[in-house]
Amino acid sequence: MNKFNNHAFVNQLLVCLLVTFCFGGSIGLGTVWLRHQISVTANANRVLKAKIDEVERHISEVSALVEGELVPDVLKRRNEQWRLGLAELSDTQVVHVTEDTGLRLRTRQQRELFGDRPEPLNLQLALRR
Repeated sequence: MNKFNNHAFVNQLLVCLLVTFCFGGSIGLGTVWLRHQISVTANANRVLKAKIDEVERHISEVSALVEGELVPDVLKRRNEQWRLGLAELSDTQVVHVTEDTGLRLRTRQQRELFGDRPEPLNLQLALRR
């Protein structure tokens, strides 16, 4: 086969055009597929956002109901209605802690970890500061 023939040139040109069209078509199909995937993802996000909004709305409704039930008058009425026999909170039931709570919690934790062993020297120094 002679490559310098006119038919050979036309055949090469047709092959190059065919390859170019196929390459361009595949890029076009890829672009369409990508845009379709973006659309599907956007729709899924929209559905999830609607569900999240619905759950948040439900949470706020339940929170409003709970807050309405925590009113002292409602609690007294529920106590009488359900015959629970609960008494109101008095000040003698509340213990006010005046010491350093951080120090108290650290010593309790140390007692739980190490038992009744004496505290290490560096911990005693750190606690005094």
